[in-house]
Amino acid sequence: MKIEEYFKSLPENILSGEDVQLSDKSFRDIFSFADLREDDIFYHLGCGDGRGIEIALEEYRVKKAVGIDVNKEKIIQARNNQSKNSSVELICEDIQDSKISDATVILFWFTDEEIINSMMKKFELLNPGTRVITIWGPLPECLPEKVKFPYIINKVPFKKANSLQEQTLSVFGVKCVDFVTAWEFAERYTKAIGTNVKNDRFLTIIQTLIIWINAKKLGVSCGDEVPESIKTYINIMKTHFDIDFEHLLKE
Repeated sequence: MKIEEYFKSLPENILSGEDVQLSDKSFRDIFSFADLREDDIFYHLGCGDGRGIEIALEEYRVKKAVGIDVNKEKIIQARNNQSKNSSVELICEDIQDSKISDATVILFWFTDEEIINSMMKKFELLNPGTRVITIWGPLPECLPEKVKFPYIINKVPFKKANSLQEQTLSVFGVKCVDFVTAWEFAERYTKAIGTNVKNDRFLTIIQTLIIWINAKKLGVSCGDEVPESIKTYINIMKTHFDIDFEHLLKE
């Protein structure tokens, strides 16, 4: 089956991040990377069980923490997990309807293009200096302010990328993407999201191939030839798992 068909067979949260609960370590890595401080007003859009809110308040002593999730059960769970604190708000609503104008730091991990485009209009109106943290990729058409892959900071006012090629290379911090870069960044992502997938190496291989093939299509991979390591993993996916990547190289 083609890789696209395989993705459709997976729970959406495996690769999209939707409904994935980040580990405490991942939250701490994100907050330290974003330099979360006591004077910050932190928003977690899609807050799940509210663990990120709890860590932001208890360990980083933020001025205020707001968690928003459209899932009522998760908001109830988040409220049950929180100690009574006047500095926390947990709201059950669609983030597209939320008021976020007082935010100074936002954690935003969504892949739905409609949601992203809708939120971009809100993000662009935020106060200068507001940090929007994304995972895996920066905001559309924007150059990242700071990268510790898979975590990316986009800072208001956003810097616009001249091209997708420029944006891609700015995320990876290289002049071109080779197999080693693709593998390293795929492995960072796999470890960071804590998917509880039994075979993390399998997911890393898939992400490595996706990163490199996308770079090839954009013309930012290193060299014109397909590396032997990429050929090997494509063959392994085809032979042992009946997952086909070859057509992507021909498109």
